[in-house]
Amino acid sequence: MARRDDAETAIRASDLSIARAGRTGGPERVIDGVSFEVARARTLAVMGPTGAGKSSLAAVLAGSDEPGLAVVGGDAWVEGIAVRRPGRAHRMLTYLTGYLPQRAGAALPARMTVSEIIGSPITNRDRRVNQRALAVRVATLLDELMLPLGSAPKYPYELSAGMRQRVAFARALVLQPRVFVADDAFANMDVEVRKAARDAITRRRRDHGMATLLITNEREVVRELDADVLVLRGGHPVAYGHGTDDLLWTPSGEADRRMVAS
Repeated sequence: MARRDDAETAIRASDLSIARAGRTGGPERVIDGVSFEVARARTLAVMGPTGAGKSSLAAVLAGSDEPGLAVVGGDAWVEGIAVRRPGRAHRMLTYLTGYLPQRAGAALPARMTVSEIIGSPITNRDRRVNQRALAVRVATLLDELMLPLGSAPKYPYELSAGMRQRVAFARALVLQPRVFVADDAFANMDVEVRKAARDAITRRRRDHGMATLLITNEREVVRELDADVLVLRGGHPVAYGHGTDDLLWTPSGEADRRMVAS
């Protein structure tokens, strides 16, 4: 893969290896020697079967503090911040990166209102935030993701699964991130709402140069977002290219062609 100038690169992984604590206590490699780049204002879709390491890759790049997950080889840089040992820069990494983990809608804090959940990335950093300005930002995101303004004072249990997913989506975008990392971003969304969520991504790519890394096995998502594609199997890269019709496969990736073509 051609190396871009760092000023044009939002995410760069170099021989990245990630391990997760196994059930017996010993670490198990879930990503092994992966290298790729994501340019500003571009999208990379990471595809692959269950157990390929896709969600672990997303969590590490987003700076998630998921227990038992660690970089054990190589490194990756997100907006120039090394994810292996970010140190004090970890706070900046999570500020610059909007993260939508898998099943995010189902894991919303039950005792917080929709408005509080969406605004939490801001209020967790600054308790003295202008509440009126925050309310306007939350209302704008609700409207953008086709959520009624009346949902702001509600609690997650009062919403449908699709609405909860959109609340999590809005929370990941509230800081206007430079990088958006999303795992199964459009789960439980119907066609019209998916279009609104997709437009929210493309609008930020166009207007602010936001880079996006999506975990998905949906060809339609790849096509709609004009994405590059990285296919993983067992933590190893087996294909890379633009879209699902122009992939360069490794000899061992033959069995995965059917999945991407489905």
